[in-house]
Amino acid sequence: MAVLPMKCRRYLEDRGIAHSEREEGGKRAVILHGFPLPAGRYDVTAADILILLPAGYPDNPPDMFHALPWLRLVPAGRYPNAADQPVVFGGQNWQRWSRHNNDWRPGRDGIWTMVKRVETALQVAA
Repeated sequence: MAVLPMKCRRYLEDRGIAHSEREEGGKRAVILHGFPLPAGRYDVTAADILILLPAGYPDNPPDMFHALPWLRLVPAGRYPNAADQPVVFGGQNWQRWSRHNNDWRPGRDGIWTMVKRVETALQVAA
């Protein structure tokens, strides 16, 4: 099932980002599979990243993102700040990363903006 606009799908495909698009219980989402994590920051080297797409996307921004497996900071051995709550999607408990999006530009931003936000959040998490 296609939930992304073609330009968003093309962005992910052109960059070789493995992904799937899903709809469940009226929620639309894209999952970035095996998304690489910053070296040495987490207890795993890659994770699946779930981005729930709001009604009206891409004019309306996705807010948070979610990870599987749950990510722990190394060497602290704990979850990052504001990343310790579960969200159920696809029958799995995803780690919610509460990173709110206040700078979305309707008509300009898309999945490329979310990928950059995810990369930045994973790099600077404390």
